[in-house]
Amino acid sequence: MNTHFSDRRKIDPTRDDRLADGSPNDMNRVEIGPTILAYDEWAKAGLVLPDLERMREFRWKRLVAGVNARGWGGVLLFDPLNIRYATDSTNMQLWNSHNPFRAVLVCADGYMVIWDYKQAMFLTEFNPLVKEQRSGADLFYFDRGDKIDVAADVFANEVRGLIATHGGANQRLGVDKVMLHGLRALEAQGFEVMPGEELTEKARSIKGADEILAMRCASHACEAAIAEMERFARSKVPEGGISEDDIWAVLHAENIRRGGEWIETRLLATGPRTNPWFQECGPRIMQNNEILAFDTDLIGSYGICVDISRTWWVGDAKPSNAMIAAFRHGHEHIMQNMEMLKPGVSIRELSFNGHRLDDQYQKLKYGCMMHGVGLCDEWPLVAYPDNFVEGAFDYVLEPGMTLCVEALVSPEGGDFSVKLEDQVLITDTGYENLSKYPFDAALMGA
Repeated sequence: MNTHFSDRRKIDPTRDDRLADGSPNDMNRVEIGPTILAYDEWAKAGLVLPDLERMREFRWKRLVAGVNARGWGGVLLFDPLNIRYATDSTNMQLWNSHNPFRAVLVCADGYMVIWDYKQAMFLTEFNPLVKEQRSGADLFYFDRGDKIDVAADVFANEVRGLIATHGGANQRLGVDKVMLHGLRALEAQGFEVMPGEELTEKARSIKGADEILAMRCASHACEAAIAEMERFARSKVPEGGISEDDIWAVLHAENIRRGGEWIETRLLATGPRTNPWFQECGPRIMQNNEILAFDTDLIGSYGICVDISRTWWVGDAKPSNAMIAAFRHGHEHIMQNMEMLKPGVSIRELSFNGHRLDDQYQKLKYGCMMHGVGLCDEWPLVAYPDNFVEGAFDYVLEPGMTLCVEALVSPEGGDFSVKLEDQVLITDTGYENLSKYPFDAALMGA
């Protein structure tokens, strides 16, 4: 482990006016954060909290460095997760994802401005890196009707003024996900719009020391929530009447109880609904002696994504030999692929040198072998050889990257699937598996 993780500040929710992660201990914090339950569990586990001010500065510096390395005047962000990365602030994240009313401009000199909901300017005042709070980035039809173009012109003119002052009047501007009228207005102001998403994905791909501490805490909280879901399923399914939705709801509730935020998918299925995979959970009543598979896709404590998958056998009989064989094959797949992970290894090497699934599992295998993870599923993607695109991912792994290693073992025309996934940190010398949740003993054939 890198030496910069040696800070051993322990969790202490009762300390003075600040919690150990630097958050105010006044029972009225603005930023979303962990709950007392999470703090207590992390203290018992001996975990170290991140320093949030230091984490925010690390992320801000990554963005500013990225802007200057590309010769831009700034980067303009609309994606709620990029805004979270830049400011560590949230505002109705899911609603904002399809009604984009927020924007952040990070200028070449580091000056950062947020456009927010006009009655919510206070949401970023906790972060001194955000120098101004404005409103007016809501460039969608529901909010602006037939006058979006007017609002877009006003907004783009503000951006031009800020870049003139803080971006060296450099008209090369990175933009991530802008509405059509916004793009046209920026171009009318003379900006050369560059692909800002390329910058943000690469900036986010390397985690600093405090982000890694935050991910350890989020992983622990997620696995505590999974444990509650497993206890519920194993205790209630034999009694009958428990639906997939009932089981999945436990994970949601336990995530929120620990200060987590949302779950991006509904990928839990039981019995024959596990094949084909990607049927989201529904009202099906799980039967005793069936398989249950899920993929967390969970945005947890500190806004960190914990994306792991497990498959359980629930019942008092033994799973079939075919299920055990598939499970062992999937376990071998992720463990063998994990062994390739180290700094300097190329994405291409990972794709073409990895463990190969048996022919019967090829058609329905997962969409990727591995993918980055941070505030959500992130860059880079490691494709299987038959989906590899030359030139798309000509990069090597670096220390501080975090990856999810995937396996979907799904026999074509079968009545079950096995979904397994672990979350891994690339260290200076190799990797560390951050996922501690055990694999199902019955499906391992124990």
